[in-house]
Amino acid sequence: MSHVPVLLKEVLENLKPEAGEFFIDCTLGDGGHAEEILEKLGKKGKMMLVDWDKESISRFKKKKTENTILKEGNYADVKEFLKKEKVDGFLADLGFSSRQLEESGRGFSFSRNSEEPLLMTYSDSEEPVSQILKRLTEKEIADIIYKYGGERYSRRIARAIKEQERKEKIETNGKLAEVVRRALPRGYERGRIDPATRTFQAFRIYANKELENLEKLLQILPEIMKSGGRAGIITFHSLEDGLVKKYFKNYEKEGRAILLNKKPIIASREEIEKNPRSRSAKLRIIKFN
Repeated sequence: MSHVPVLLKEVLENLKPEAGEFFIDCTLGDGGHAEEILEKLGKKGKMMLVDWDKESISRFKKKKTENTILKEGNYADVKEFLKKEKVDGFLADLGFSSRQLEESGRGFSFSRNSEEPLLMTYSDSEEPVSQILKRLTEKEIADIIYKYGGERYSRRIARAIKEQERKEKIETNGKLAEVVRRALPRGYERGRIDPATRTFQAFRIYANKELENLEKLLQILPEIMKSGGRAGIITFHSLEDGLVKKYFKNYEKEGRAILLNKKPIIASREEIEKNPRSRSAKLRIIKFN
């Protein structure tokens, strides 16, 4: 499945990349947003492309031009990558591509018949979920599933995970999905989502320290933006969006920036029909003074 960049038209309309500017896309993914922005920046423009996923970086190397800089690493470290440079435009798309979901081999997918090592990390430097399940107590696991997944059956799932761990270690994504599905009542969510969805989301967020890294990024954002610089962040769940909203509002109150949209920009009906994953996407844009 090819990756479709979410809210592409809205990103271009609101970030307004212009010829000769310097942009940073700190979540390169499959490069859908980056390619379109690069085109607008032209030969005199420059773009830094960052991703924790080495696959994303190596895939884009083939398309690399003189005005692109590739950095493998966490978006929380963009200040170090930029050194003392500042940017005209900034983009972070906190979703992950269809390729990462279905082809990474790292256990992100909970689709039926998927059997991959239960890593669920973007980087090899992070502790895999298979180890996290061994290390944490039943209560700690339940807290993670509830806090990061909003799963009301978190205790039931945590109990089932630890019971399974006592019999045989959970080493694959397929096994974890099976344990979660068995733990939940029939007719869960009336079949609207796979029963494993929220649990997998929770472990992915926890294993990759996604909220901590997002907060670090939001804290350094004013330091890396030029005066008049535009920053856009696309989130996919309420915990992320809540953090972005809080920081953006604070920067406006402090007189450091202007919110370019009071309410988050969401996908059009046409986009959702073509790309169902865009349903939960929210784009917030801020312009720094």
